[in-house]
Amino acid sequence: MAVLRSHTVLRALCLRPRALCLMLVVSLAAGTDALGQFAAETREVTRGGTTAAEFLSIPVGARATAMGSAFSASVNDATAIYWNPAGLGQIAQVTLTAEHTDWLAAITFNYVAVAVPTRWGTLGAAVTGFRTPEMRVTTVLDQNGTGEKFNAASYAMALAYGAKLTDRFSFGLTAKVISERIWHSTATGLAMDAGTVFETPFWGMRLGASIANFGTKMRITGDDLIVVADIDPTVRGNNESNRAELKTDAFDLPLTMRIGLAGEVMETERSRFTLAMDVQSPNNSGQYVNVGAEIGLLGDLLMIRGGFSELFLPNSVRSWSLGGGLRYDFYSVGFAADYAYESQEYFNGVSRLTLAAQF
Repeated sequence: MAVLRSHTVLRALCLRPRALCLMLVVSLAAGTDALGQFAAETREVTRGGTTAAEFLSIPVGARATAMGSAFSASVNDATAIYWNPAGLGQIAQVTLTAEHTDWLAAITFNYVAVAVPTRWGTLGAAVTGFRTPEMRVTTVLDQNGTGEKFNAASYAMALAYGAKLTDRFSFGLTAKVISERIWHSTATGLAMDAGTVFETPFWGMRLGASIANFGTKMRITGDDLIVVADIDPTVRGNNESNRAELKTDAFDLPLTMRIGLAGEVMETERSRFTLAMDVQSPNNSGQYVNVGAEIGLLGDLLMIRGGFSELFLPNSVRSWSLGGGLRYDFYSVGFAADYAYESQEYFNGVSRLTLAAQF
């Protein structure tokens, strides 16, 4: 009965071309709508979380953070090793900078840098550390923990050089070794930064450009990736306890291109007002803009700062920031303390403190 009914339907369609055409049009329309919906969904895929050593994307220094991370054209201290090594050429004294931050989820972030001027330019060295608290080792069978603990840590050690080629143009280079570790497994990479700063003849405005983290891919290896494997389970009597190592994918470093503009819109002997803007193009997210401002009072003894980060970036994580700083010279030694509060879109805000000395 079912076969006879199907034969009748097919015969009717063959005798009625209009019905067949109508069915084809409806099918094509439905297919086009489905493809359009699929394309719309796939267009939402972003590049977030696609690189190794993501800690290199965390801004360094309370001063820069308070200015919304718009700092590539304004940097003139030891944090230039991170932002733009050309800024080292602006340093006239030995400078030591240190920062400690309680980052998100009880993670600690530390940065220490030193810059030493010489007759040939300024040499710099910096260490960045990023470390999680200890966590319990759990398995499918021991979901409450095996009694062991582990943590994860990331480090970057950098050497930099910056110099002024003319009274208006500076350039700099940074070389660094990057390491990431989780329990008994590690990954290592090499990277370079390069940057320039040009003071334009237009009202003293500065133009900065830098490229950061141009280097090798990182692949994690270690004892945690060693497993016991049976090469051919279909063969009986062979060695079922061969030691094999799982091979992970290699990931790019967070390559970032920065172009910045900064200048004093008002400046007197006792006060100044600086505006700055950075356009950033990283390989692990979309392009965005950072803007910031700094007010220097009493000859830069007291400074007030504010800014906005990741403007025009969909689903941005960072938001506004505020902060301030104090400068005090004691004989030939200068001391500085900077504080910043950075608002986060989905997490609690982060407070940052940076101390510096010049001598």
